[in-house]
Amino acid sequence: MSDLSFAAEFPPTDADAWRKLVDTALKGADFDKRLVSRSYDGLRVEPLYRRAKGAHAVAGRAPGEPWTILQRVEHPDPAEANKQALLDLENGATGIALVFGGSIGGYGYGLDGAEASIARALDNVWLDAVAIETDFSAQQKEAGLNLAKAVKARGIDPAKTHIRFAHDPLGLMARNAAAPRPWAETAKLLAGFAADLASQGFKGPFAVADGRAVHAAGGSEAQELAFALGNAVAYLRMFVDSGVPLDRAREMVFFRLAADADEFMTIAKFRAIRKLWARVEEASGLTPKPAFISAETAWRMMTQRDPYVNMLRTTIAITAAGLGGADAISVLPFTAARGLPDAFARRVARNQQLILLEESNLYRVADPAAGSGGIEALTTQLAQAAWSLFQDIEKAGGAADAIAQGLMQKKVAETSKAREANVARRKDPLTGASEFPNLGEADVKVLDVPRVKIASVPAAMTFDALAEMRLAAPFEALRDKSDELARKSGARPKVFLANLGKLSEFTARATFAKNFYETGGIEAIGSDGYKDRAELQAAFRKSGTKLACLCSSDTVYAAEAVAAAKELAAAGAIVHMAGRPGDLEAALKDAGVTSFIYVGCDVLSTLRTAYDSLRAS
Repeated sequence: MSDLSFAAEFPPTDADAWRKLVDTALKGADFDKRLVSRSYDGLRVEPLYRRAKGAHAVAGRAPGEPWTILQRVEHPDPAEANKQALLDLENGATGIALVFGGSIGGYGYGLDGAEASIARALDNVWLDAVAIETDFSAQQKEAGLNLAKAVKARGIDPAKTHIRFAHDPLGLMARNAAAPRPWAETAKLLAGFAADLASQGFKGPFAVADGRAVHAAGGSEAQELAFALGNAVAYLRMFVDSGVPLDRAREMVFFRLAADADEFMTIAKFRAIRKLWARVEEASGLTPKPAFISAETAWRMMTQRDPYVNMLRTTIAITAAGLGGADAISVLPFTAARGLPDAFARRVARNQQLILLEESNLYRVADPAAGSGGIEALTTQLAQAAWSLFQDIEKAGGAADAIAQGLMQKKVAETSKAREANVARRKDPLTGASEFPNLGEADVKVLDVPRVKIASVPAAMTFDALAEMRLAAPFEALRDKSDELARKSGARPKVFLANLGKLSEFTARATFAKNFYETGGIEAIGSDGYKDRAELQAAFRKSGTKLACLCSSDTVYAAEAVAAAKELAAAGAIVHMAGRPGDLEAALKDAGVTSFIYVGCDVLSTLRTAYDSLRAS
């Protein structure tokens, strides 16, 4: 498979030869079950790919052109928002994202849409030199026109600005589970806004097909793409129906997608949306032209606990979106899940992009993933899966009707349920939350700013919601419970690790158990072992806890686990055991073991039951 000159002395190999070696190593185990994985869309992910022959770069961001570094402007106080915006722009940001309260990306904060607030937030910002992207809400439908007024009040030619007016009533309908009026009326209203802005000289775009609501609700990549594509087509039709020529109408729509820490899938997703839109353009009789694609790092992957790990997650996400061809990227600061980020967190978010652009030079090559067997395969599979879902949306009558029928919401809810189950079992691990917790972690600073109060949307019609979630939230709820107990009583709930045998025999499972329980805030009391079970019993009584977990090897369990469990239960312990019970299950249960903890078990369910047991005792 290699054609490198420095490897010429090695005999040539091919995929068949590699497969024979793999089959030998597997010793009869099923190849697909051991080495092939599946995405949440059911896409097949192989362990090895050949180079994709005949592949071409996906047309997108111009070769050698850096993406725009967007910095979120979301402080509810417009004067403070202005300070943040100016500091960001002075220190490397090349654009700002005006986030309004109640928007899809608001996450509890944001500006109000009044003209005075917008003008104050943009004071001294060079509006004809800085890219501006908006994130509007259903509660502030006039914000776009008010932004235009603020620009004109400064005497700036609208044609010289670079403002993306991100009106997205369809996305907001699905996120809010309500529509204030029938879609036909909303479409006329939005088309009127766009016509007004265009008549003033603004270039647009004026509508965004935003997939973040699907992603934040736990949806899959294909579902996010299909939702965004369906909405984009609805907006395209809306503009054409209002009298805008088709070639101009497509320029009035841009895309915004979430970028997460699944690097290869994110790269493929950003490439796939361009292929999907090009297919729509071709079907419309247009010669494809690259649409503007904006990215924001994903909300659902952010954690409150060990938030510094979020820097790693967002760095991967930025890299993936940039390599996937995003034209602009906005980064959620690493403390975003805790509250409104302070200057340090904002600086880190800004500098992550600057380093990847200016030091890593990630923008220098157009579509660097082109030709990669794995990325090309994922891109094609994603595009095909998303197109199939998009066809379902069209069969339902288009995006608005599909949302009203809950078509995509139901599919997303099913995926989210599966995703939550995998998080609970740590099949999808979250460092710092479900894996490698630190009960003594130092707190991080966020601004002391209350979340904005969002008025409910008047509902002429209601339907299923794309309910926003964060994957780590269930584990964080248990950690919060532990913190509260520590504040009230001076001590966290504890588990006594009943280590049996030698250090070499119990260390692996004791380490696993410590990690397991502390993800839920239950502090593990460990030891270097005990000379006999009498010493173990004495240590348990001294521990002051009712929860004990047997830890050792299978060999030691066979000889001592049943007797040790009986003794602990007799001493009043709620007994767990680290490891699968195997043939000893019935005897262990009879001896008093109530739970077995092991790789793949439902961690959340076990931890919640442990809390209930401790409270009851």
